[in-house]
Amino acid sequence: MAAGGRASEPLAELSHYVVARPIYSEPGFQEENERRPPLPPTLRERAQAACRCSKKRAFQIAKSFLPILEWLPNYRVKEWLISDIISGLSTGLVATLQGPFPVVSLMVGSVVLSMAPDENFLIEGSNATGTNVTGALIDTESRDAQRVLIASTLTFLVGILQVIFGVLQIGFIVRYLADPLVGGFTTAAAFQVLVSQLKIVLNVSTKNYNGVLSIIYTLVETFEKIGTTNIADLIAGLLTIFVCMVVKEINDRFKHKIPIPIPIEVIVTIVATGISYAADLEKKYNAGIVKSIPRGFLPPEPPNVSLFSQMIAASFSIAIVAYAIAVSVGKVYATKYDYTIDGNQEFIAFGFSNIFSGAFSCFVATTALSRTAVQESTGGKTQVAGIISAGIVLISIVALGKLLEPLQKSVLAAVVIANLKGMFMQVFDVPRLWRQNKVDAMIWVFTCIASIILGLDLGLLAGLLFGLLTVVLRVQFPSWGGFGNIPGTDIYKKVKDYKNVIEPEGVKILKFSSPIFYANIDGLKSSLKSTVGFDAVKVYNKRLKALRKIQKLIKKGKLKATKNGIISEPGINNEAFETDEEPEDNQDLQVPTKEVEIQVDWNSELPVKVNIPKVPIHSLILDFGAVTFLDIVAVRSIKTIIKEFERIDVRVYFASYQDNLISQLERGAFFDDTVRKDIFFLTVHDAVLYIRNQMTYSDNQDPIFEKISLMQESKEPIEFTEASQPDDELDVQEEAMRRLAS
Repeated sequence: MAAGGRASEPLAELSHYVVARPIYSEPGFQEENERRPPLPPTLRERAQAACRCSKKRAFQIAKSFLPILEWLPNYRVKEWLISDIISGLSTGLVATLQGPFPVVSLMVGSVVLSMAPDENFLIEGSNATGTNVTGALIDTESRDAQRVLIASTLTFLVGILQVIFGVLQIGFIVRYLADPLVGGFTTAAAFQVLVSQLKIVLNVSTKNYNGVLSIIYTLVETFEKIGTTNIADLIAGLLTIFVCMVVKEINDRFKHKIPIPIPIEVIVTIVATGISYAADLEKKYNAGIVKSIPRGFLPPEPPNVSLFSQMIAASFSIAIVAYAIAVSVGKVYATKYDYTIDGNQEFIAFGFSNIFSGAFSCFVATTALSRTAVQESTGGKTQVAGIISAGIVLISIVALGKLLEPLQKSVLAAVVIANLKGMFMQVFDVPRLWRQNKVDAMIWVFTCIASIILGLDLGLLAGLLFGLLTVVLRVQFPSWGGFGNIPGTDIYKKVKDYKNVIEPEGVKILKFSSPIFYANIDGLKSSLKSTVGFDAVKVYNKRLKALRKIQKLIKKGKLKATKNGIISEPGINNEAFETDEEPEDNQDLQVPTKEVEIQVDWNSELPVKVNIPKVPIHSLILDFGAVTFLDIVAVRSIKTIIKEFERIDVRVYFASYQDNLISQLERGAFFDDTVRKDIFFLTVHDAVLYIRNQMTYSDNQDPIFEKISLMQESKEPIEFTEASQPDDELDVQEEAMRRLAS
């Protein structure tokens, strides 16, 4: 066989190839090439492989736990250091003056409030240090100390769980965070950050909403109270947004001409602090300022292990959500800057961070979208920017916090909003996704809307489940089609897609592009019916019904059974051609006890009026090149399909299968005396050539007739009429047989 194609003149001799080889079925190929069955490694061999250690492997393990060994030796000081310093300073100032990421802080806060409510600290007399919303006296010092202990204990437990997840290689869940899902989620997170910062720019106080529709409630209340906006804060915020965005655009457009990006966030923070201090904006215009920044560190305190049992469920969900948020944001920049994320490494890193920080009364650590956006947009290249940012926070806590206290909160909020531009630009990915893949576009939109309505934690879960649902539906309803041959080649393509494709005579080829399992086995059966044009079970039942009618007419003497077929008695009205009004009853179609072998061409006119679907094929080839696995339901169903088609004399063959499918079929007891491996062929063309050879051989031996067993209800055997018939009756019989056999 040869495959043709167009080529330039110098390579004309390479534009064709010719291959000569035998027609390979599975047993023949295995025998000729001496297939070696794979031997699974023993438990001892697996243990030896897992425990074997070399210098190279030890260094790889060390790098997985300490990524600094990977990137620090390759650090480009001249190219990256200045950018990392500027980015670290900008991010450090924002991190110093703003709280933790709202999603995780709300989850931690809900646990803390449920375990240490105000009602547990009500007191009477002069020992009270505060009141709650109902005016009851409470001991705020004891309450706050208990809440800090609960929060730090929760952080410690979350860290332990994350380390366990990393060691157990649970980081594979990062693979299920598809790029469209991450894009929709981070855009919704950016919208939540925008809403949370908008009320700070307007200096409008709202309730702290949590849960479903919390973003919407916050936004509605913000606009309901927009009349109380502080003009000084609004002007400062708008000016900051405008200046930051203009300077960032300049940095981006002229980045090849400007050796050092303009650190506009640092400049704006310093200038705004000076203006606020000099003009005394807090007292004159009631502007919202940072006021006090805590100084120093709390001494380390061990976690309260007795609280673990009360917070284990919440710790599990917080550990997963905090990790998912971090990885989702990380994947956005990993795609942008072409690097990969090790999910297990992230779990372990966050775990040890939380275990350590839990001893110092810290919140659960995760990625803060606003600070990540600031670090990226200000030119941060490596973890050096993070180290500098952490150093700025440390210095501010220890010494410089006092200098930043006059800074307006609206300026910080405006800096964050200005750096969210990149996240919101992801919205323009949706039209492109819709053109490329509508399912991915739906995942993006669904995740974004769900995260806005349900909150980021439930929205992320909803988006993940929706993404998995689309995968299940695509596997359950895969693509399939009837294939044909490009003449003169071994290439097979969809009949509907190409004009020159020709289906082999009497052969149908079906390609099913999906793993086959219990959920889509009905889809395989449906595609089979559509491809061949008939239902094998109905054809078989109709044929049995016709044979039953023929038997009744033979008993009445209106038909005669001969060795050459069935004929009518001359001069007798054939009542077999009555309207087919008898209801079909499949239960009466039983296996006959006595058989008379006759030859019937079911595709010709029959002596009984029963509407039997034509079967224009003698072979069916199932192309399993895209089938990766079969479950036990699929194995049993495919075996049933083979038997259903063979009952109506249609042979079923398999082609282009993967080797692991044979092993799965063997384990499922698929092969027996009737279903053998010789119906499996390496390629579709092998199967077609084999069928063609078989048909040629059969044509040379005897005309093709289908042999059907005829039920005989009576105990008396049917008598065959042979040579004793007159010549004129023989002529009638021959004419009837020619009509039947056609």
